[in-house]
Amino acid sequence: MKKLAIITTHPIQYYAPVFSFLHQQKKIEIKVFYTLAEVGMNQHDPGFGKKVEWDLPLLQGYPYQFQKNTAKKPGSHSFWGIKNPDLISEIKAWKADAILVYGWAYQSHLQAMRYFKGKIPVFFRGDSNLLDRKSSAKNSIKNIFLSWVYKKVDHAFFVGTNNKAYFKKFGLKENQLTFAPHAIDNDRFAQNFSAEAEKIRAKLGIQKDETVILFAGKFEPVKNANLLLEAFENLNQSNTYLLLVGNGPLEKNLKAKKTVLKTALRIHFLNFQNQSQMPAIYQSCDLFCLPSNSETWGLAVNEAMACGKAVLVSDKVGCAADLVFEGKNGSIFQIGNALDLTEKLRQLCHKKALLEKYGQASAQIIKDWNFKVAVEAMQKKILEYV
Repeated sequence: MKKLAIITTHPIQYYAPVFSFLHQQKKIEIKVFYTLAEVGMNQHDPGFGKKVEWDLPLLQGYPYQFQKNTAKKPGSHSFWGIKNPDLISEIKAWKADAILVYGWAYQSHLQAMRYFKGKIPVFFRGDSNLLDRKSSAKNSIKNIFLSWVYKKVDHAFFVGTNNKAYFKKFGLKENQLTFAPHAIDNDRFAQNFSAEAEKIRAKLGIQKDETVILFAGKFEPVKNANLLLEAFENLNQSNTYLLLVGNGPLEKNLKAKKTVLKTALRIHFLNFQNQSQMPAIYQSCDLFCLPSNSETWGLAVNEAMACGKAVLVSDKVGCAADLVFEGKNGSIFQIGNALDLTEKLRQLCHKKALLEKYGQASAQIIKDWNFKVAVEAMQKKILEYV
């Protein structure tokens, strides 16, 4: 059986199921090399402003090992935060027939890509896009550098339309690209958590016939929850509530802003909720909104859709091109435009029945964006090379 060495930083709830699925197929022998080191698993998350320990098993169902990380300031926050002196030698000792690298922007990851290029096939997985790129001298230099980086890649697995355009921009050809959708555990989120969802609404004093708009994520500038607060205030519909779930550096600012709004009594905050609680959180809402200034993909949108919810996102959210369809399951607004966001909220929240219809469409659209489809596409292409 051919061997695939997978290089990634740390256990992530969106990737671990892919590794487990690959291992269970028994067509390729895999081993995951975690480069951040075991001490980085439950580290302080600056976005949430707290130590995050996911309550899902992320190390079950596949072989793995943690690499020694000798970086002076360990972490995935910078290129120099991951330095694994033994990574290449241990992959060689394991006699890998190919490598799959998740993200190049770490010293060890890029070093491995450079070393193994031309020796064994180098596969790549990332979700970057071109939505935020502007013409400038600085970006021109970066473009040259990125083209050099992707010359070290034999084949890339793109997550969606915008990601594919990114890979093509930096030199990868059509025959070097395979679609493997960005996915979440659809089945887990689609389970019926209606009883728990009703308890959440009841605790907040929200009636069944009233509408809930949900934001769930980090309270940091890029997520732009402030804009959603402004738009909700402008919307001012007496039967509509806003629920913001999360923590982060802007939490005090957001809560202070709420106190001076005339809609304050219909705005609620909940602290960071772990993965096991999130299906009920999504199912307690009628519309999920992701107003981010920049988002490579936005897997929270997948999660909300798997829960059967209508979605509203900014035009800088990477998944918008593939998952959000005007007049079918939600809408897309112009980034930073509070008036446009308010109008889209008004159109969507006008009738609860419309949101229910859109939510049903979301559940159907997201069905094909699953781990099985992604793994089968990756596995097939890897076997063609090795």
